[in-house]
Amino acid sequence: MRLLLYRLDGNTAPWASDFRVALPGCDIVEWREGAVPPCDYALVWGAPAELLAQLGGVKAIFVAGAGVDALLKFGEALPDVPLVRLGDAGMGVQMAEYVLHAVLRYFRRFDDYDSQAREGVWAPLSLPSRQDFTVGVMGIGELGSAVLRAFEPLNFPLRGWSRTPKAIDGVRCFAGPAQLDAFLAGTRVLVCMLPLTAETNNLLDRALLEKLPRGAYLINVARGGLVAEPDLLALIKSGHIAGATLDVFRNEPLPAPHPFWGEPKISITPHISALTVREESVRQVARQIMAHEAGQALAHVVDRSRGY
Repeated sequence: MRLLLYRLDGNTAPWASDFRVALPGCDIVEWREGAVPPCDYALVWGAPAELLAQLGGVKAIFVAGAGVDALLKFGEALPDVPLVRLGDAGMGVQMAEYVLHAVLRYFRRFDDYDSQAREGVWAPLSLPSRQDFTVGVMGIGELGSAVLRAFEPLNFPLRGWSRTPKAIDGVRCFAGPAQLDAFLAGTRVLVCMLPLTAETNNLLDRALLEKLPRGAYLINVARGGLVAEPDLLALIKSGHIAGATLDVFRNEPLPAPHPFWGEPKISITPHISALTVREESVRQVARQIMAHEAGQALAHVVDRSRGY
């Protein structure tokens, strides 16, 4: 059996070393460029068209991350083989940490205290009512559900929205376009965890964001293309959106002249809310390969018609 590895950053050596331990006897190939030898499986991140065109004979292509939009953009040029995304693979706890920090920083007004401290001001500030501070998560798959579970001990009202109906204990769940407006109207902090698809591109535009109550806050840890950036900036300047914590952007790295850099009500991080954990990812992919070789079905197979 042969597994091909490719990473855009070229850092395949530690992955290869781990796979040689996790899959004894498997031939691990680290692709750079040129012809691809016959392989049974491939694990890729940021794969170029030249490589993908040669993977029509593999049993499955694993993606070293939870998002698959970077592959699906190739459309019909993508080989007609199963695409398999990672499950949680250690990203859920990181995402929960990030979102918890962003929500609590806004709720406890720590940005305001930082501003006061720089001015030498000592002044306790009032807090919003916890019961009026509803946290709503758009996209309640594995990672979105992990974020909502992390909030359970904090007693904030919780709600979630998904494309199809779901049920999570302690969370008021909404589903589909018919229930989106009601979800937004009662959400004080909107956490976006949706996949990027043709349907969700620019979903968070002026029309949608204006359905949030005035003074709502946005956290985006999904994909930058979900946000209509000029609309968000305009709504922050008007006060309808109080601010935002953004980890992802339409163009990354975020260009130096981008107006987000100069907006004090926007907190920026460089796409670090949930980094791929190599060790857990290797274990997950190795288990999948061994199970598939034993005749079992693959988990986390991408539905190309849905885009995730």
